Amino acid sequence: MNTHVKTPAPTAKASTSKAATGIELFLQRVRATFTSPKYGPVLVTAILFVAVFIAGGIRYQGFFAGQVILNLFIDNAYLIVLAVGMTFVILTGGIDLSVGAVVALSTMMVASLLQTGVPAGIVIPLVIVATTFLGLLVGLMVHYFKVQPFIATLAAMFLARGLCYVISQSSISISDPAFIALAVTRIPLGGGMSITWSVVIALVIVATAVWTLHRTRFGRTVYAIGGGENSAVLMGLPVARTKVLVYAVSGLCSGLAGILFSFYTLSGYPLTAIGTELDAIAAVVIGGTLLTGGYGFVLGSVLGVLVLGIIQTIITFEGTLSSWWTKIFIGALLLAFIGLQRVLTARKT
Repeated sequence: MNTHVKTPAPTAKASTSKAATGIELFLQRVRATFTSPKYGPVLVTAILFVAVFIAGGIRYQGFFAGQVILNLFIDNAYLIVLAVGMTFVILTGGIDLSVGAVVALSTMMVASLLQTGVPAGIVIPLVIVATTFLGLLVGLMVHYFKVQPFIATLAAMFLARGLCYVISQSSISISDPAFIALAVTRIPLGGGMSITWSVVIALVIVATAVWTLHRTRFGRTVYAIGGGENSAVLMGLPVARTKVLVYAVSGLCSGLAGILFSFYTLSGYPLTAIGTELDAIAAVVIGGTLLTGGYGFVLGSVLGVLVLGIIQTIITFEGTLSSWWTKIFIGALLLAFIGLQRVLTARKT
């Protein structure tokens, strides 16, 4: 005779207990994510951006318009590219103080070469090659000559800024038709919204950087060097080549950022981008990249740029505040995020 034993149906108490356990596990995962030195600062930056945007939309009429967001990218396309290059350097535990001066040098080279009649199709690649080579020299100084990144890039900053004055001591206007057409052309997105080619170029650079850092051996080595250079050497990773190349990447991004800045201003000027290197570092740090290296994301740096941009936008909408308040807010945010990084890394250790 077959006997079937009926299993008792789950009681309401057991179901409630399972639900409570699920909620506890979810909360533990959320807490672990926010307290992680890898993901925590990025999430805080994202929440900060959304909160500031909502606050702006509540206070100012027209702030929620789609073109306002697109203008953040249009106005800060060059800074996004600059922050991408800085992210590579800081991920290895380095720093690059020369990027602002290299941006200025790029604008001067573009303006002067176009003024002499060199076609834009030759000028743009030439400038990028020149600034990449300068970054390569800095990388060689840092790794093979054991010069501290602060000193090596400081020397490159003085060199690039000095070369600007060698080219010209005054502003040079850009009148090349092809360059101007590329600079002012708008790409319609529908609904009365549009972007410029600068935004397209910046987004392509961001996508390429994300793929490089997360899908290539070079990117994995960048993270490994930031986590511990000696350990990376023992693992057989190409540390020397990677440390040199990250400064070449920064030089490339600085040159391209200078070209995008030339699109924005249609001129070259020796005093362009003074202090921009600090804006780039601030954007990267606010975006969640640790100054000691090893942790960080390119998309976090983009968020950092957008946070700086939306603060500037709010000050513009307010109309009664000095633009220097932007620097005050950036300084406060930078201090806050450095403190957050120290707390999270200390908790991990």
